[in-house]
Amino acid sequence: MTAHTSPAELLVLHAVRLKGFAGTDAVAARFDLDAAQTQEDLLDAEAYGRVTRASFAGLTGWSLTEAGRRHNEADLRAELVAHHARDAVAAMHDDFLPLNAQATRTFTDWQLGSMDSPQKAVPGDLLGQLADLAQRLHPLEGRLTEHLTRFGGYHQRFTEALARAADDPAWITGMDVESCHRVWFELHEDLIASLGIAR
Repeated sequence: MTAHTSPAELLVLHAVRLKGFAGTDAVAARFDLDAAQTQEDLLDAEAYGRVTRASFAGLTGWSLTEAGRRHNEADLRAELVAHHARDAVAAMHDDFLPLNAQATRTFTDWQLGSMDSPQKAVPGDLLGQLADLAQRLHPLEGRLTEHLTRFGGYHQRFTEALARAADDPAWITGMDVESCHRVWFELHEDLIASLGIAR
């Protein structure tokens, strides 16, 4: 079986969904798309009322409208059906949930502790817990990418963030970098968007 590569139009809208709010370059980079074509696709989506562009705090970016969210979920649902991938994604989501509970506890404990001491060193046991999550994530991602290539890269991004976290705590839960928490949150969002379920 050959894994399916999603069309660019789907990926552009899905990247906005996963990022929440992002500039054109970040949207294009999420799935390694051509930036100029991504800009055109975003403008088309804006004309259809599926995305909106806003500026605040010196940043300009795109976000999904409710219509865009529904369109994205319909596209994802159709893709799963067309490529017989829904059962595999649903099974992976079931196996992901215990890991997600562990990850949520780990990130929350770190965030609560770092509020009192933002510059504190990252304890080795925390890095060990995150490394365990990365190791257990790897085969789950592999099960997804056998069907859909767009699920690839989460394990690599998570491990790269983890490697940086040893020297810079921002890479654990920071929101302005591709931190472990951001990558994990994005994977969870990807799964529930694809399956059309709530968190």
